[in-house]
Amino acid sequence: MAETGAPPLPPTSPAHALVSRAEQFVWLTARVLEQRRFAYHFLGGGADAVETALAAYRNEDDGYGHALEPDLRGPASQPLHVVHALRILDSIGRCGGQRVERVCRYLTSVSTREGALPAVRPGRRVDPSAPSAPVADDPSGELLATGPVVGLLHRNEVWHAWLFRATDFCWQAVDSLERTHPYEVGAAVAFLDSVPDRPRAEAAADRLGRLVREQRLAVLDPREPGAFPVTPAHASGERLLPHDYARTPGSLARAWFTDEEMARSLRHLEEEQQEDGGWPVRRHRWTPGTALEARPIATIEALRTLRAYGLLS
Repeated sequence: MAETGAPPLPPTSPAHALVSRAEQFVWLTARVLEQRRFAYHFLGGGADAVETALAAYRNEDDGYGHALEPDLRGPASQPLHVVHALRILDSIGRCGGQRVERVCRYLTSVSTREGALPAVRPGRRVDPSAPSAPVADDPSGELLATGPVVGLLHRNEVWHAWLFRATDFCWQAVDSLERTHPYEVGAAVAFLDSVPDRPRAEAAADRLGRLVREQRLAVLDPREPGAFPVTPAHASGERLLPHDYARTPGSLARAWFTDEEMARSLRHLEEEQQEDGGWPVRRHRWTPGTALEARPIATIEALRTLRAYGLLS
């Protein structure tokens, strides 16, 4: 029997209108992949359909390309596309088996000398990418790409030779973080939430949470976003809120925020649904197509976060 996602909300549910408006937005604007993902998470759709749609982005080198992550255009495989692919597979319970073995072969082939992943590889020079993802001739390994991949593989109990050095790299990167930025913190959280050494992860997360508050990397009051700085090279709206770090109540990042701070953050997330039913994208809009493709992704993730906190029941 095919695996299916959560059944649709009953029409009398208070959250039904929220999801119904989002559904209309998805059917009007989303790629097939996001349509299938929405159906899986909120309409009882099948996991097979999601995996089939995702396979269209896979390349012969076992990486993913073709603008799976909308900010990286063109067909070439990129580590950030793999991050996105693994998150999707994890969300449908398919992050394992031969499909992930093939992905690990790709990761091995593109890793740096220290066993880490660059966010963006040189690839094809003609492929456009966002200004925030510049292409370097000899890119270094980054926690931004390596942390989420390592975390997702550990979360799904995938064991591959690539993981050993990559895990060591992530520990070293997390332990050495001082001045940082929100997306790097998010990558660290993705790693710490799933790495097997839980006492060490909890201690590292505690230190990282103090950095987030000291450097004011989280908007603790959505009514006053201007009181929190924007990281250089990011758009004016790219300020992260508590729920952006702790996407589920079980995340280590949840302990960084009070109940009141998290409640304000989630209330703001719910109120961010726009008139057309979708959620906004805070990242820099460097070309119209990326914003169009990214908003359905943001919409699905917003609804999944609200559901994780019991606000879609």
